[in-house]
Amino acid sequence: MFKDRRQAGKLLARKLKKFKNEKDVVVIGITRGGVVVAKEISNFLNLPLDIIVIKKIGAPQNPELAIGAIGPNGVVFWDEGLIRRLNIDEEYKNRSKEIKNFERGELEKFLRGDKKSLNVKNKKIILVDDGVATGATVLCAVKFFRKEKSKEVVLAVPVIAKDTLLSIKKYFDAVIALQIEGELYAIGQFYKEFPQVDNKEVMDLINEKSRE
Repeated sequence: MFKDRRQAGKLLARKLKKFKNEKDVVVIGITRGGVVVAKEISNFLNLPLDIIVIKKIGAPQNPELAIGAIGPNGVVFWDEGLIRRLNIDEEYKNRSKEIKNFERGELEKFLRGDKKSLNVKNKKIILVDDGVATGATVLCAVKFFRKEKSKEVVLAVPVIAKDTLLSIKKYFDAVIALQIEGELYAIGQFYKEFPQVDNKEVMDLINEKSRE
């Protein structure tokens, strides 16, 4: 169990030492909780930090159950197997995608302000989140990076569900995880302290100079 996201980031950074001071490598945190972990990695490796804003698309009767996710430039990932099992129609998919895409865009504009996103073309990406349960968010992110022609995408997370790891690892050049769990119902169960991360904290982190 991790004390908090910052401690998890520091521990994870040690597994990524080979990237320290390497050119053309960017640490990218998934908002919001992933940015706290990513900041510690960015500091330790002396690498630039950026964010990616992904919005999960929930099931009709269970918004917490992700049937997909939407990222920058309208890139969307759908869990087609789950969608078939839940018998979700195209009308719901299109409507929910439109709503979440708008919310995602507004949030990114708010978090970035005048700060432009880093160019990820031909870059090595270290994609960071505070944990992975179903994988919808990270699969959407890697789909975006591949579309933008990133050179390499490494997923780095403190904890990941075993079944999810087996199903998603083929989409990444490498997956680095401190804990692989057979049963993962909630990411917060692996942290002693797991407060909600607000927008101000994310903005402070991406504007703060490295402490290393």
